[in-house]
Amino acid sequence: MTTLFLAEDQIMLNTTLTTILNLEDDFDVIASTADGKEALEKIRKLQPEVVILDIEMPQLTGLEVAKEIRSAGLPIKIIILTTFARECYFQEAVEYNVDAYLLKDSPSDYLVASIHQILTGNRVFSPELVTSVLRAEKNPLTKREMSVLAGLQTGASTAKMAEELFLSEGTLRNYISSILSKTGTHSRIEAINIAKKNGWIA
Repeated sequence: MTTLFLAEDQIMLNTTLTTILNLEDDFDVIASTADGKEALEKIRKLQPEVVILDIEMPQLTGLEVAKEIRSAGLPIKIIILTTFARECYFQEAVEYNVDAYLLKDSPSDYLVASIHQILTGNRVFSPELVTSVLRAEKNPLTKREMSVLAGLQTGASTAKMAEELFLSEGTLRNYISSILSKTGTHSRIEAINIAKKNGWIA
């Protein structure tokens, strides 16, 4: 019997998935939660064989929980469920060595089959997610430029951003100009929208 733990913040989906998985003769959902922080605490305590994590949850995201599981060296198989085909999420999932990365609207039998696949040592990624990421434009921005872009998202003033990033305002403006040039945009809002569209930022 394979022990499963489910973390999904949509209560109806949480209940539905728990019921479907428990119908399988070789699966046992030993607990579930709608909160990322609680999920991590229960996973550490219960040590399930497989965890199924929603990518966006209160307190901790599924990816943050996955990172903690891997950092702790726990021998747990990790499945990420998402509605978002974003490059930044996918890259993090690969970095944290998740075993499966699946779309929420995939058929339930695909989830069941994926669990069986990862238990035999395989990795499973929804084809739609992989295709979407491959079609997205490659991120041309440096890590520093991405930090500046994150600051632009907050709507902070140039002076405030410069202070937080330990840059002079002149240097910050140069970074912003480079971001606009590389993204082929004419405003900060356009640059942010392009980055979101291509999954470079959440």
